[in-house]
Amino acid sequence: MHLYGVSLAATMIAKKRGLDPEIASMAAMLHDLHAYKTGSYNDHAPKGADLARKILGELKLTDDVETELICSAIYHHDDKLVTDTPMDEVLKDADVIHHCVNDLSKAVKEKEQARFDKVPVNFAINR
Repeated sequence: MHLYGVSLAATMIAKKRGLDPEIASMAAMLHDLHAYKTGSYNDHAPKGADLARKILGELKLTDDVETELICSAIYHHDDKLVTDTPMDEVLKDADVIHHCVNDLSKAVKEKEQARFDKVPVNFAINR
């Protein structure tokens, strides 16, 4: 469920920011794959980027530039306090949105708070 939720948010954010929504969606669908495969979130972002690169290479669905965009977003998605490339930022924001909106009974993580506070801006919502 998390991957689909992040994918939907990433697609919407990418469209709003003038970025490729398909690339954003692919990055979102693959971003936690290593954690799901191994059951561990230790270094899951860089290890997930390596796994995604392997999968994308085997499937041949993306060219080198698209693969790099996807893998960079996956690699950086867990570092919510740093600003990276525009596509990296799409995945980070989409991940935070799903984390925070999926279960409103949980407190927003400190490292995600600033991004979560920008949700209305991401979706042009007036509070």
